[in-house]
Amino acid sequence: MTAALEITRLSKHFGGLSAVDDVTIVVPGGDRRLLLGPNGAGKTTLFNLVTGELKPETGTVRLLGQDITRLAPYRCAHYGLARTYQILTLFPHSTLGESVILSMLGLRPERWNPFVRIRNRAAYWDRAVEALARVGLEAKARTRFGETSYGEKRRLEVALALAQGPKVLLLDEPLAGLSSEERFGMRALIESIPREITLMMIEHDMDTALEIAETVTVMHHGRVVAEGDRASIVRDPRVKEVYFAS
Repeated sequence: MTAALEITRLSKHFGGLSAVDDVTIVVPGGDRRLLLGPNGAGKTTLFNLVTGELKPETGTVRLLGQDITRLAPYRCAHYGLARTYQILTLFPHSTLGESVILSMLGLRPERWNPFVRIRNRAAYWDRAVEALARVGLEAKARTRFGETSYGEKRRLEVALALAQGPKVLLLDEPLAGLSSEERFGMRALIESIPREITLMMIEHDMDTALEIAETVTVMHHGRVVAEGDRASIVRDPRVKEVYFAS
């Protein structure tokens, strides 16, 4: 069976710092993979390498068997890779519905047609509302991004990624900054994502993240130091040393 995401001996240095050092991770289709590690472990850098925002010095990245190692981020998206970010950067005056439409258009040839008035296309709006409904924001479709709460912004980011119809979705700290109630809702949202989409998630909320994850990979100083199911990771003395004691 072809792995959904296969990272092989990936490395990236910034000067004398080994941000990602000879990392190999294989994520089977449908897996709920948690990427753990203290700050500076190389987790977000690894995501940036996978999505093409950074180019590795060594190693390869394969998405459903397709080598995407040196593709631009938009090309990776066309092959079925989507992600969210730690820091939200969207247009504050656009409505949530318009934001979703922009996300969908990134994969469609209409984005290059200056004569198509997207706002007049009811089909696009309907699809945008459907995408927002998946994250519980359909009632906010005409609300401007700048007028939403932080928790709603986090949900919107997931909607933008799902609207692209990804096969693999990378979530970079989706629970960061959320209240207890919002974390509960985000957890339910993540758990509702269909198995056709493989998930890999960076998260520091250990309790919630471990409940979502099926397989856990732990990084430290740019390297993978442990990998296994939830129970084995919690027991692993290396994990306690580099993460739980941090």
